[in-house]
Amino acid sequence: MEWLGKAKVEFTHSPSPRAIKEKDGTDTDLLKICEATTPPCHLNPLLFNGHVQTMWTATKPSGPPVFYRRRLFDADHATYKGSYAVDFAVEPFEENDPSLPHRTVYYTEAEDKSLGSDDKKPMVVVLHGLSGGSHEIYLRHTIAPLLGKGGWEVCVVNSRGCAGSKITSGVLYNARATWDVRQTIKWLRQKFPNRPLFGLGFSLGANMMTNYCAEEGENCVLKAAVVCSNPFNLDCTSKLMQNTLIGRELYLRVMGASMKNLVTTHKKELKEYTNLDLEAIEKVIYLHDFDREVQCPIWGYPTESAYYRDASSCDSVLSIRIPFLAVNAKDDPIALDAALPYQEFRQNPNTILLTTSLGGHLCWFEWGGSRWLAKPVCNFLNYMASKVDFDSVKPTKEAQVDEVPVPFDPMRRRLHVPQM
Repeated sequence: MEWLGKAKVEFTHSPSPRAIKEKDGTDTDLLKICEATTPPCHLNPLLFNGHVQTMWTATKPSGPPVFYRRRLFDADHATYKGSYAVDFAVEPFEENDPSLPHRTVYYTEAEDKSLGSDDKKPMVVVLHGLSGGSHEIYLRHTIAPLLGKGGWEVCVVNSRGCAGSKITSGVLYNARATWDVRQTIKWLRQKFPNRPLFGLGFSLGANMMTNYCAEEGENCVLKAAVVCSNPFNLDCTSKLMQNTLIGRELYLRVMGASMKNLVTTHKKELKEYTNLDLEAIEKVIYLHDFDREVQCPIWGYPTESAYYRDASSCDSVLSIRIPFLAVNAKDDPIALDAALPYQEFRQNPNTILLTTSLGGHLCWFEWGGSRWLAKPVCNFLNYMASKVDFDSVKPTKEAQVDEVPVPFDPMRRRLHVPQM
């Protein structure tokens, strides 16, 4: 059946999924909600495996138009000095800024000062993939149904230097860069105190969002979160891709080139704010080489493998205390099935792992070019925002464990960041 594009859908979950109450008093649970909001997965039969699905992205279809206005933030944490850009989805406009991605302009000073509302619209905070931004096609495909008549507000936190944003310090971003999304969510809580907030992450941004939810733990202010094509175990995925010709010479090479392009774009600033060996970076071919030359010296990791192990979000799954849905394709050639933390999802009743047998990396192309991914993501978010009693999805307390000499802490990181 898979050769006809009909993918198998499976859910990995705790034996006792988190209990949730709906607004009308009906008792349900997280698994039932995920099952009810996930439609059958019928993909384009001509794109018959993960490689073909993923490569089809290179055809660069236009995707749904989404318009953004950008706001710049100065970091409020001394360790993460610098600035970053957040793009807010807005109604269509005629302006154009050639320095920014298509359909993106800055807020005017007056508009920026007027930001804020007491409305109760649901709002989702989005994190993009490796070197992308709010303009990415997969991202626009997913959020488009939520906008306009969908009734949602959406903002995208662009990683530093991405999507036409400037680098203003030696602090860049990495796979566990949760500081900018944390500041953004705090700001949103102040400016829009009545809006229920949700999280959505893609690929590397999915890894960041997973880490953020886990780091916040029982203090997380998000009502729920969804992550798509999360690689979870970065060391595992990197090594497995290095060991195959297509993984190394296609995916790791392309991702390495995209990150090198970022360095080229910001070469002047990097020379001013960092001590990176720019000549060595120019010789980089693969993503793991890039991480060795950039992430390791910036963050103090001795090797790229040490960085991958520390930044991975597979253990983070155990510390999530809000309703959390992960969507992955088992034939994903980047976020590999072998790296998915199935056991961890079975341990945490707050989490569900939805896997499809087909779909590739952030693709799930259906016949006609639409993406199946948008359906379960938007259905889940709409259900959580409109039908669920928010009191029943407050972060749960840390689970009590049997007494052991040294308790396991999933969020004990090797890279220590001082708290402010």
